[in-house]
Amino acid sequence: MEYFTTSDGARLAYQVQGDGPALLCLAGLTRTMADFDYLAPHLADVQMICLDSRGRGASDWTGAGTYTVPQEAMDALELLDHLRIEAAPILGTSRGGLIGMLIAATAPARLTGLCLNDVGPVVERAGLERIVGYVGHNPRAKTLEEAAAAMPQVMEGFANVPASRWREEAEKHYVQTAEGLEITYDPALRQSFLAAYNAEAPDMWACFDALAGKPVALIRGANSDLLSPGVAAEMQRRRPDMIFAEVPGRAHVPFLDEPESLAAIRAFLERLP
Repeated sequence: MEYFTTSDGARLAYQVQGDGPALLCLAGLTRTMADFDYLAPHLADVQMICLDSRGRGASDWTGAGTYTVPQEAMDALELLDHLRIEAAPILGTSRGGLIGMLIAATAPARLTGLCLNDVGPVVERAGLERIVGYVGHNPRAKTLEEAAAAMPQVMEGFANVPASRWREEAEKHYVQTAEGLEITYDPALRQSFLAAYNAEAPDMWACFDALAGKPVALIRGANSDLLSPGVAAEMQRRRPDMIFAEVPGRAHVPFLDEPESLAAIRAFLERLP
């Protein structure tokens, strides 16, 4: 793990894995660079640059007012600056995909393509309501074992997931303490999320359309409550050339090591300039 300092003084953690062309990997709202651990063994020929957004994982907690998509997009670009990378493709899981779309609209020269993991220009209210229920709160489970055992019931829409994977998930998303489990991000993220949840949703279609001329891929969990089939279909209508994969037995979000996910990511990488 390495660190860099942003223009506003935040110390952010990142990790570079593999050799080859760069791929900037941006995680979901409450998640960390560990989102991409399952994928990494399959992309040894790619330089995966994985970032802990501010307030998550090993990065500095900088306060609710800074946990916004525009700020996190700026942080991603400053990481590329730090690494002296002029432009790169992005693999964005959930919020990471929103960041990628914003970069397409505001700094198109820095982006060579975007692979979206279960997110699109419209985020369904049902999925947001589910997130409201847990964001910023420590889990009821007191041990990693309890958390892993509860996940098959808590994570609705997931099927054929071995117990070993749920244990890995528990270890990635919680820290064991003497008092119980703690989340791996700043609880103040809840304030930021609720502010966005209660505000009028921005129209992100223009950001998606700004990807014109660049390779685009979309991976959707077949049971996702955040990315609807209708939105995915409209994305395909606007971009008939978009690589699309739907992953059975997955809700929000696919793990990215499923055969369907891997095939879509490989096809995306092959289209990059």
